[in-house]
Amino acid sequence: MKTVNDILKNNAVHHLSINGDALVIDALALMKTENRDFVIVLESDNYIGVMSEKDYSHKIILEGKNSHHTTVKEIMTAELPVVDSAATIHRCMGLMHTFKTHYLPVIEEFLFKGVITLDDLLRASLEEDTERLSEQKKQSSDDHHFLQIKPTQKVSQLFRFK
Repeated sequence: MKTVNDILKNNAVHHLSINGDALVIDALALMKTENRDFVIVLESDNYIGVMSEKDYSHKIILEGKNSHHTTVKEIMTAELPVVDSAATIHRCMGLMHTFKTHYLPVIEEFLFKGVITLDDLLRASLEEDTERLSEQKKQSSDDHHFLQIKPTQKVSQLFRFK
């Protein structure tokens, strides 16, 4: 079963980060430039939260705030469940579902290692399924020798009936 560690080492994870005191408009510009839907919020190089497009739409647009005068720290999501690198992708999916989030910070020995996204988990799950199906197909072909029938052959030509 794939783990967070498998995702981190296979993805060459590059996460965008910004200081919590930065303005929301600057975070949005950074997210647009990098074509991302979230940014990691740091304070003194320590993880303090995630600001996502959802945070922006719910806490700026719907509340009538101004992104030119609001800091990232004011709208970020700070209370996300965290995982370590040994967590399975299924555990992560369960946490995301329970807490209704698309992001899970990865913390290892009190150090921030990255963020696992729902897309990362879906990709890892599909890879796992593909590997499992490939292995099942290989085992099936090794274990069973199927009778190959050409479309032009009749069953009576395959067997000699007495």
